[in-house]
Amino acid sequence: MTTWFEYPSPALQEELRKIAQAIVAPGKGILAADESTSTIGKRFADISVENNEDNRRKYRQLLFTCDNEISKYISGVILFHETLYQKADDGTPFVELLRQRNIIPGIKVDKGVVPLFGSEDECTTQGLDDLAKRCAQYKKDGCHFAKWRCVLKIGKNTPSYQAILENANVLARYASICQANRIVPIVEPEILPDGEHDLERCQKVTETVLAAVYKALNDHHVYLEGTLLKPNMVTSGAQSASKSSIADNALGTVTALSRTVPPAVAGVVFLSGGQSEEEATQNLDAINKQEGRKPWALTFSFGRALQASVLQAWAGKDENIPAAQQELMNRAKANSDASLGKYVAGTVQGKAGEQGLFVKNHAY
Repeated sequence: MTTWFEYPSPALQEELRKIAQAIVAPGKGILAADESTSTIGKRFADISVENNEDNRRKYRQLLFTCDNEISKYISGVILFHETLYQKADDGTPFVELLRQRNIIPGIKVDKGVVPLFGSEDECTTQGLDDLAKRCAQYKKDGCHFAKWRCVLKIGKNTPSYQAILENANVLARYASICQANRIVPIVEPEILPDGEHDLERCQKVTETVLAAVYKALNDHHVYLEGTLLKPNMVTSGAQSASKSSIADNALGTVTALSRTVPPAVAGVVFLSGGQSEEEATQNLDAINKQEGRKPWALTFSFGRALQASVLQAWAGKDENIPAAQQELMNRAKANSDASLGKYVAGTVQGKAGEQGLFVKNHAY
């Protein structure tokens, strides 16, 4: 077995490292605004807004024209392909609006999950075939990081070895293609919260999956300092008879990461996984307050847990835009505080703060 390899050039390493570190600068995290056309349609249906291109544009414009102070809390935004090429009412490209606020544009590059043949309702993620070409274009168009989501499920026989291995290798191949095109990859092996499992089972599965992911990243010579990890938090299952405490979630999460994630990784940007806005913020805060060795930034890459109150406040009406933007500002600051372990539970009361955001078998 040969051990020959090539590290990325020093210039490429430096570029990737700087982007990754800027994204996880102290007190900052990511707004995941990369909902697909069908997924944003589900969000709009909840507030009785028609799912058409102009409404999608108006909503994203609301997010991206928030007060410049938002850059104290949000370092990057993950965009959907359509959104990347949209413009504000005055003709300013959305990418330029983000640049003006010192926010780094990113892009969702996977093409969704597909069934994994021979498995027990498991899946893999498609989109590798033309990824290099798309990444090269996205870099030219102003995107400096990307996201690719793989999904694993906890059940009696799952995740299977087949699913763990397949998804780890897909993530590694994606990451290497991104880096070859000067884009920082966010590696997202999401373990869904669906199930009756307890916290200990989620912790063990998380450790097993992450160990496989970092083995694959090593096999593919991925430069870890120029990557970010977007994992689930360790919690009991959504249908579990015994709901784990925030303190136990924090201990389980930090323990799982410390056993599997190399210190070289630039940062960990958690997904919210269907938690309510307030629950996600409190869990992130507890993770950062948890004692133990934590060599990486531990921050957020939230979608639903940053936008639920925004959507309710907006309700598709122009006159509600200032109120909706204030909701975004409030929750972004709350998560910024949580990423520093400085959030005081309950101090931010959003329109959807305690509303459950769990979606069974979430796909987008």
